[in-house]
Amino acid sequence: MKNIILAEKVLMNGAWQHNQVLSIEKGVIADIAPLSYFKKDATATINERIRGAVIPGYIDTQVNGGGGAMFNHAPTLESINVMAEAHLKYGTTTLFPTLITDDIDTIEQAADSVSEAIAQAHPSVEGVHFEGPHLSVEKKGVHLPRYIRALSDRELATYTRRDIGQVLITVAPENVPCDIIRDLVGQGVIVALGHSNAPLETVQNALDAGASGFTHLYNAMSPLTSREPGMVGAALLNNSVCGIIVDHHHIHPKAVELAYKVKGPHQLMLVTDAMAHVGASDDTIAFFDTHITRQGNKLTTPDGTLAGSCLDMHGAVTNSINDINIALEHASIMASATPARFTKIHDRVGEIEVGKRANFLVINNDNTLLEVWQNGSKRLCAN
Repeated sequence: MKNIILAEKVLMNGAWQHNQVLSIEKGVIADIAPLSYFKKDATATINERIRGAVIPGYIDTQVNGGGGAMFNHAPTLESINVMAEAHLKYGTTTLFPTLITDDIDTIEQAADSVSEAIAQAHPSVEGVHFEGPHLSVEKKGVHLPRYIRALSDRELATYTRRDIGQVLITVAPENVPCDIIRDLVGQGVIVALGHSNAPLETVQNALDAGASGFTHLYNAMSPLTSREPGMVGAALLNNSVCGIIVDHHHIHPKAVELAYKVKGPHQLMLVTDAMAHVGASDDTIAFFDTHITRQGNKLTTPDGTLAGSCLDMHGAVTNSINDINIALEHASIMASATPARFTKIHDRVGEIEVGKRANFLVINNDNTLLEVWQNGSKRLCAN
């Protein structure tokens, strides 16, 4: 049975269209037509009218936790469900559960739980992000150095599993040889570079081997300096997609503005790097053998180290609009279409388009999130 919706204002292909009728069947957009054309069909009935602005659902490629659950602590399907539900309230209709640096048993357990989610056609899960453990100790951030290591055959076998959806891994190119990067990419794995102290030449070699993105631009990577452009310089110079955390703690707004002017909305991708605090009431949550505390909208470990974020995707979008002066149309691309293309899932999500899932959001003139629709069903939101 089709659900037929009249939307007064819809963002499609980066432009606003007015009075569009969306026909949804089995969670997928079966047809989009102007109201004037739709009226010619006397047999069809509009079921619902949406008065706000409709934009594509958000896609977050870096979600460590949410709703009080941390994926590393409990790499289970139950944790994935809790995380997905917590982030859905803030407009994230697709996410990649993210496992940070850990032991091989935990990596395999995480893969098994994502496999379960994929097998059950989980509405939010399209794959998994392994952020580490093949990183640089010098740029480890909160990743535990005792787990940072070279890539083994056992890990390679996990990353190339065919039952865990699209796999994204973050590596430091000084610790993962180019032939391994080339092999991973050849087997369909998306390789991003991050948590690295590598010079530009090493980074460029990894890009030439097939790496196609950067994990949280500026953060935990060799900086751009006058004599050594580092990973930041390579990221800005190359036609690669850069994730960026717009919470105003990880990066100064002017640094975000610079990245946006250089990369544009099709190569700059909003991510949250969210910890368990998103959608949870507790301000202090366990993290390995320490804990992470939320003060305002900032997360730190007891020694003051920045530890992920409590940012949600709608917050990242509104921060981009209000504080970086990025137009809503472009912020939406950075939160939806760009991550969809980067993770190669753009054939089914990322835009409001015939043949793609009916994942969309309704916002008002103040960009307040009013409704979240996933697979054609209206879901609750945070406001």
